[in-house]
Amino acid sequence: MTIKDMQNLNRDTIKYISSVIKAGMNLNEIRNLCEKYLLSHGADSFWYWDVGAFVFCGKETAISVSGREYKTSDIKIEENDIITIDLSPQNNNIWGDYARTVIIENGNVVTEIEKIQNDEWRNGLITEEYLHKAMQEYVTVDTTFEELYYHINKIIIEKGYVNLDFMGNLGHSIVMDKNDRIYIEKGNKTKLSSVKAFTFEPHISIPNSSYGYKMENIYSFNNGKLIED
Repeated sequence: MTIKDMQNLNRDTIKYISSVIKAGMNLNEIRNLCEKYLLSHGADSFWYWDVGAFVFCGKETAISVSGREYKTSDIKIEENDIITIDLSPQNNNIWGDYARTVIIENGNVVTEIEKIQNDEWRNGLITEEYLHKAMQEYVTVDTTFEELYYHINKIIIEKGYVNLDFMGNLGHSIVMDKNDRIYIEKGNKTKLSSVKAFTFEPHISIPNSSYGYKMENIYSFNNGKLIED
């Protein structure tokens, strides 16, 4: 297994769960379905506090919490709702780390961003895609974690959003022990190219909104070029 394999598993899991999520489903049911899919399609365990799928909906999507303190809420998906799913599978200590915000309108998942009717939700997902593109255009083999932190947080503010992360960071290195991670944060002058791979996962909201947006991918360098794993 490679990081790419684990990320492909995560992509498949989001496609799967998006095909079965309906209004009225409980968040625990969504978590259990995701975790069962991960374990039956290549994961042997979950690296982040033994949770394979962190699932939030509605106003919970604007809350940032450590995995150590996470508990899946006993609430049901509404006819029109917003859900964040953050996946953390591993196989033989090779990690996957992937998050998406899923929109439910009229009881079903809207799979194409431009077809989302709620303006705030649609714009939030468009902004997430923009931030990932801006990151890829900015980062070189010489870019440090701290430089990326300042660059993206500046863009977040310019776009009229706030960074919701409880630690203020935008991602972390991919390692074999979660306690060894280093972060896209102020003061980290390590070059991004010096680590095996890193996540980019801006968690954003417009000021005073009840809703948050998250999109997480893993990136690494291949022959000096930044690629998505």
